Parts: sequence; C-alpha cells; structure tokens
Amino acid sequence: MERRYMHYSSSQKILLVGEGDFSFATCLGKEFGSAANMVATSLDSEATLKAKYSDDVLFNLSDLKRRGCILLHEVDVHTMRYHPGLINKLFDRIVFNFPHAGFSDSEFSHSQIELHKNLVKGYFRSAHQMLSNCGEIHVTHKTTWPFNEWNIVELAENVGLFLVEEAFFSILFYPGYQNKRGDGNRSHFNFRVGNSSTFKFAKKLN
Repeated sequence: MERRYMHYSSSQKILLVGEGDFSFATCLGKEFGSAANMVATSLDSEATLKAKYSDDVLFNLSDLKRRGCILLHEVDVHTMRYHPGLINKLFDRIVFNFPHAGFSDSEFSHSQIELHKNLVKGYFRSAHQMLSNCGEIHVTHKTTWPFNEWNIVELAENVGLFLVEEAFFSILFYPGYQNKRGDGNRSHFNFRVGNSSTFKFAKKLN
C-alpha cells in the first residue's frame, strides 16, 4: 500500500544525496513503514560517519537496513551517476538537503560562495542524468543572505531544469531529522535552519 509523506511517496524511487547521520532517510523510512525504494548515500565513508556521529548514525543505518534501504558511502555528487551502485539507475525523486562545500572560509566570502555553487552545479548535472521522465530534483536550502547568493534556480536552469515549486521548509516537518554541520571540529553539531525552502525542479521539455 502506498504511503505519502510531505513531498514523497513510498512508491517513488528515491535517491538521497549527502546524508549526514542518515536521520532524514530514517524519518522517511519510518513514515513509509519501508525503505525498499530508497537509496541513501553519504560523501563520508562508513568509518568516518561512525567517528563523527557515533551511536546515532549506527542506529539510523541499522534501522534503514532493516527497512530495506540501499546504503552507499563515499558517493561524490559530481560523479555519482558513475558509481557502481547507481550506474544506469533512474529515480523519481533525487534529494539533497542543505548542500555545503565545507568550511574553508567565511560563508560571506565570494570564494566560499563559489565553492558552494560549484557543488550544487555538480549535483544538478549528475542528477539530471539520473532522473526519470516525470521525476523531480529537490534541494532544501536557506533563503536568507548570503545563501540566496548561490542563485539555486539559475544554477538549475543552466543544466536544463526548471523550477516546479518552492515549498516552505521546517525541520519540524521531519520528526527525528538532525541537520548536521558535517565538516570541521563541530561536524556533529546541528546548525540553525532559519528561513529555508525545498526547491523542486524538473527537466525542461525539448
């Protein structure tokens, strides 16, 4: 029996990209009662995840495995369509929550913003090639300055996508989701979400 939750359905093939402690994937799995149609990935190796997030990530990974989720680690958004576990697969929803290129400089600096934009561009390019005909690519992102300087919509349009909807995001919508910094000495700390939206994109018609 199909179960729907927020923007997602248990009948959709869902790819989750850049998971931190895998709590977002775990939330969806619990709401659906199954994660059999889900693939959840991280840039970090499994060993690095355990070092960063300790027991929390172990619990989430175990729960997802029990629900049938495919778990992949060391998946880079720039090259993910060539990953052995993802090659030749198409998805109905591809999701990247709060993409971030790491803390090499201040969030306000031009160089840091360009790093973030390059990450998102790479994600869009890869995801475009992995999307089913009626599928959507989602990015949840802060909408206040300086994060609005990333120009998410323009980046998507440059790779042949168009904005379907910008939906208000609240972390309260996803019970158990812990938004982690993911980088640096405080990688296991949560960050303030503030004003954020889930941007939904689809392929432009030829």
